[in-house]
Amino acid sequence: MKKITIGKSGKPTVPDIVEIPFIEGDGVGAEITPVMRSVVDAALRKAYGERRRIEWKEVLAGQKAFDTTGSWLPEETMEAFRTYKVGIKGPLTTPVGGGIRSLNVALRQELDLYVCLRPVRWFRGVVSPVKEPGKVDMHIFRENTEDIYAGIEWQAGTPEAEKFLKFLTEEMGVTKVRFPESSSFGVKPVSREGSQRLVRSALEYALERGLPSLTLVHKGNIMKFTEGGFKNWGYDVAENEFAERTFTMRRYDAIKKERGADEADRALETARKAGRLIVKDVIADAFLQNTLLIPEEYSVIATLNLNGDYISDQLAAMVGGIGIAPGANINFLSGHAIFEATHGTAPNIAGQNKVNPSSLLLSAVMMLEYMGWNEAASLITAAMEKAFEKGRATGDLARFMPGGVTLGTAEFGEELLLNL
Repeated sequence: MKKITIGKSGKPTVPDIVEIPFIEGDGVGAEITPVMRSVVDAALRKAYGERRRIEWKEVLAGQKAFDTTGSWLPEETMEAFRTYKVGIKGPLTTPVGGGIRSLNVALRQELDLYVCLRPVRWFRGVVSPVKEPGKVDMHIFRENTEDIYAGIEWQAGTPEAEKFLKFLTEEMGVTKVRFPESSSFGVKPVSREGSQRLVRSALEYALERGLPSLTLVHKGNIMKFTEGGFKNWGYDVAENEFAERTFTMRRYDAIKKERGADEADRALETARKAGRLIVKDVIADAFLQNTLLIPEEYSVIATLNLNGDYISDQLAAMVGGIGIAPGANINFLSGHAIFEATHGTAPNIAGQNKVNPSSLLLSAVMMLEYMGWNEAASLITAAMEKAFEKGRATGDLARFMPGGVTLGTAEFGEELLLNL
């Protein structure tokens, strides 16, 4: 048996010899994926000898799939991810002018991978644009299936846009469309169920790891029923399902109103001393400012899809760039998970042995941790940090390091193998 199975708890059971589907990816994918596989294989041998190993199963998507099969996302690929539960992928080309809106979004929607998990941390040796990047240590839970990314929109001037405008004005009484004849329209669905399953997974993640806080990031001051709903539904989950292990700032505000600020402060301090997870919220624009000023105040972040896109890229820049930002798309209920490079196909440097493979490598680290193979995962991160501390990296990082030595993609992989 070489397949991962998922128990009732949603936790994976992983055989020692496991088959993992992978998508090589387009553009620079052909360069970073072989490096990822070789480093992961070496780390497994170092950690477990011959007892544990991955048998890699290539499946097709993107340009390679279209050239081979005529389909951008063959059904065989979807079936492999359904069957094998866990997989990893390089960056994919999205067809221009037709076809699937986004292959990445299609994979997430098809498998209902409702969490985009992006851990962001600093590696010693990496030069950052901020003064104290070591204070940045956050885990972003970005809702993956709703919000603007649901793709419900109509282009200005089309019959569909005209029909939607007519519905808004004649049936819903909307009068605030400034330029109705030239407006495109989009719909932002945000549900109680979608919001709460995301926040529930973030709460469980934070509690399992003993992390200090979870922050609901939203724009509920303006979008009161979508973003504001997300905030309120998130607090409901914490207070109704995790009451003994959390303390919410909504509860703090209630105590303050009823019994005064001193009593509320005492309740908060008591909760902290008891090791309870502090659940708070912040407006998205204030959060982006606070990440630069007081990043140490934040640990686990739960947010909607569009906010999460902005937040995860800004935080990645604060620790050195998206080239070292890993990502995973996970359904914590079914156990399905696809780990991926968070950057694009970078056609301008494809085939030049320049691209940084660290994003995909760190996503593979996340995959190993998800599988419970933590010893091999730790070896890879230690090998990477050792390279950075010596100033040895691909050009995107080495050019900023004092005395940095620029390595090609393949040569950086060889450096990691030596460091293992």
